[in-house]
Amino acid sequence: MAKITAESREAFAQKSSKYKELIKGVFAKEKEILAELQKDKSEEALKKIQLAEQMIYVVTLYVAINNLSVETIGVKNEENLNEGRKTIYKAIIYLEDVVTNIVDSTTDDLKESWAKIESISMEKRYYLSRKLGLAIELVMEAYGENSKWKWSFVELQGRFITVSKNMLDMVEASKDYFDGRAENHDVAVYYMRMLKARLLKAAEGYRDRYELSTRRPDDMLLGINYLGAYRRLLIVLGNAEEAEDVKKKAQVWKEKMKADMKQDMKQDKQKAQK
Repeated sequence: MAKITAESREAFAQKSSKYKELIKGVFAKEKEILAELQKDKSEEALKKIQLAEQMIYVVTLYVAINNLSVETIGVKNEENLNEGRKTIYKAIIYLEDVVTNIVDSTTDDLKESWAKIESISMEKRYYLSRKLGLAIELVMEAYGENSKWKWSFVELQGRFITVSKNMLDMVEASKDYFDGRAENHDVAVYYMRMLKARLLKAAEGYRDRYELSTRRPDDMLLGINYLGAYRRLLIVLGNAEEAEDVKKKAQVWKEKMKADMKQDMKQDKQKAQK
């Protein structure tokens, strides 16, 4: 690695200062909005959607600072990447406050949440989801494939697709999906495609984290939960045969987890006897 000079450090400091000022401004505005919500919660859901959007914007600023660091001094800026990662959590938590964090949710679970954000169009919800997903990918790419945070991103991606799914009014979206003349037909199709791909990815991510990293049953259970949400979506879309295949896959995963737990208990018992 080339030596970092005082000149390159100074150049980085000057060029990154504008991004830092923007970040400071967003957090100041966030503080104001949260103070307002302490006094008046009548539009809490809409304001938290707004805050989530602002946090996503801040994530892109942190990534920009990291990219600037790589360009000017030749090293990643771990501090700003870590702040970006933490800010993704903030964005997701704001959305969870609005539409819950229930993975395999039903219409009844979400009716109240949908009513609070009915003024936000399906298209805007779709693009908000897209932006959040992109922000996560930008931070992941900036960290690199062998980052120590690799497995924590499984949780981020899972929670991201959960709120993306829960923001969508499935009753209305399914009507638009099947009606080629509906005004929101195209966005409903794009939204559903995104959910299909990402729900399956979340399920497989948790399964991989279980098998390759943690061996914790709760990771496999979350993977199974995401398969359940994926199956529910397939049923909504009329893909009964594919939904049945997913049901069988979930059963295989459950049996694998039970067999692993049984084997682990056996090994623990053998160790205790030595």
